[in-house]
Amino acid sequence: MDGLTALRREVGEFLSEARSAGAFTPRCSGWMAFDADFSRSCGERGYIGMTWPRRYGGQERSAIERYVVVEEMLAAGAPVGAHWIADRQSGPQILNNGSEELKRELLPRIARGEVFFAIGMSEPDAGSDLSNIRSRARKTEGGWRLDGRKIWMTNGHRAHYLIGLFRTGPAEAGSRHAGMTQFIVDLSAPGIERRPIEDMIGEKDFTEVVLDEVFVPDHYVLGMPGDGWRLVMAELAYERSGPERFLSVFPLLNEAVDLLRGSATEVERRGIGRIVAHLATLREMSISIAARLARGELPSTEAALVKDLGNALEREIPEVLRGFARQPPRHGGDDYSQRLGDAILAAPSFTLRGGTPEILRGIIARELGLR
Repeated sequence: MDGLTALRREVGEFLSEARSAGAFTPRCSGWMAFDADFSRSCGERGYIGMTWPRRYGGQERSAIERYVVVEEMLAAGAPVGAHWIADRQSGPQILNNGSEELKRELLPRIARGEVFFAIGMSEPDAGSDLSNIRSRARKTEGGWRLDGRKIWMTNGHRAHYLIGLFRTGPAEAGSRHAGMTQFIVDLSAPGIERRPIEDMIGEKDFTEVVLDEVFVPDHYVLGMPGDGWRLVMAELAYERSGPERFLSVFPLLNEAVDLLRGSATEVERRGIGRIVAHLATLREMSISIAARLARGELPSTEAALVKDLGNALEREIPEVLRGFARQPPRHGGDDYSQRLGDAILAAPSFTLRGGTPEILRGIIARELGLR
């Protein structure tokens, strides 16, 4: 048994034991499901910050080993939402662009599953173009004062920190992306108001955050002031290219395959076969991007492509399953119907989170010289 196979088996046994003990019930989009206890158990097993240096709480394991762990968690529908953003992008941002003081302060706590992050990019009046952000930061003694509003932050009302993009200077002629800076913001600081947002299926996974003269110390700046756009592009490459962009509804698909086993019609076999073929292709694309990110490259165009294709497939899967019109499996009762219904309602959001298709295709077209 090679190392990756052994690791996959180890994670599978961990998940099986946790599920048998009632620690979680599989669900779609488990990467948005917030469960602090489960995240702490992942931290105890070394499943958070796996590729980071040991001096910062990591395991110094490879990007492909981390990919195996992430893939198993998503396929099982595990509730990894509490630590997901910190592990996927906030931690790497701190590791690559934070001060030594900041790394030692936050990275070990992230790796232990004790500190959780949210993403502060989108704003109510900015649309899908981040160059339109209005939230601002002004220099003051010992740090910065932040004002503005951020929205659609996954688990922002539960997280401890956010990494936010703020204007620290004017846009320059020919460069709308100049004058932006990324900050780490302590969400318990004075001047912060957090407003949960309820979606169509009654979940409150998103948040609007209002900042009023919030103080951030100098060592909470990532990179150099004015370098925020470059950092955001690197962060979005992590956000857009992972397996969560095509495995969000995998637990539902897996249950549907169990239902159809031994009795599938030709139409159903073709439908499932097409989905599996697309999943396999996207998986290879995603793994290749993970390897490039591990080498310090910035595959923004490739990440946008995976995100666009993956989310389109995720929206298609519930519709394909609905078209089969099968009764729920006996062991699942009406739970399968409920999960399918929830997935159908949630599917429109899949192509919004992390960038709309129009934005992604614009990025791809520009890099290919088509616009």
